[in-house]
Amino acid sequence: MTDNDTHVLRAGAAAQGPYALDIDPKRAGWSHSSLRVLELPPGGSHSLAAGDSEWIVLPLSGGCTVHVEGEAEGFELLGRDSAFKSVTDFAYVPRDAHAQITSGAGGRFALAGARCERRLPARYGPAPEVPVELRGTGNCSRQVNNFAAASAFACDRLIAVEVLTPGGNWSSYPPHKHDEHHPGVESELEEIYYFEVDGGGGVDGHGRADRDGRADRDRETDGPGRGSGLGYHRVSPSRPGGTDILAEVRTGDAVLIPDGWHGPSIAAPGHTLYYLNVMAGPGSGEEREWLIRDHPDHGWIRDTWPSQPVDPRLPLYGPQEQER
Repeated sequence: MTDNDTHVLRAGAAAQGPYALDIDPKRAGWSHSSLRVLELPPGGSHSLAAGDSEWIVLPLSGGCTVHVEGEAEGFELLGRDSAFKSVTDFAYVPRDAHAQITSGAGGRFALAGARCERRLPARYGPAPEVPVELRGTGNCSRQVNNFAAASAFACDRLIAVEVLTPGGNWSSYPPHKHDEHHPGVESELEEIYYFEVDGGGGVDGHGRADRDGRADRDRETDGPGRGSGLGYHRVSPSRPGGTDILAEVRTGDAVLIPDGWHGPSIAAPGHTLYYLNVMAGPGSGEEREWLIRDHPDHGWIRDTWPSQPVDPRLPLYGPQEQER
């Protein structure tokens, strides 16, 4: 028996109001990590009350302006056509702040959040400064956009990155975990995976996920852009009674990972798999850092990487290639 029913949120299943996806600590059953996907029509506007969490506004498609109360000027986010086309700029909204998000042309915007203690300054994250990493080699090659990695952008608790896996490749591999606090070895972090598939299920011509998640799942499809894209994601228990997931994932799906060895994430041939990772944890006074422990049965795969080339399809794009 797996945890698919409770830890895999299908597109539309966690929609609320303007959010195509709304995951907070209460819904997830943990203490820190949050993720919302905000959909704005042309000319649309949304008020964000940060509360006890810090937030990053990350365009998935389209651009927006983020006005943070108390700031003289708003942050103009150029954004992008889609996560498969370019990196993007972003905005940091501190805890206890109020922000107004407006979009002239409309779009979809991820709001990655984490409960935190410190109030840091509101800031703009330029796209050219996003570190783009090629991780792994061979069929384990993937691209990681480290826009809010612990070493790349200052937050109190929040860690967030984007991963793009070319069709036929595995990422989040070898399986790894970060569910216990061991100083210098492993961090305790709750994690959300939010998936999109290039040309994949539940995506209309504007890159928006269908709210009910049914339109492309329940009819036959005949090629890219009509629901044929999918991936698979695995989480295996790291302790008795721990999280156990094996799920097919499509655009708009999310997976909650409170614990466990997570990986691989598998991209179907012909379809690039995108996921946004949002992480945060209790901290207990330790540094904000991403420290993982590889599964003892699979960690050896890293030793094979130096002898193989990186997939020639990567990078899909670089930090300088934000659309203009």
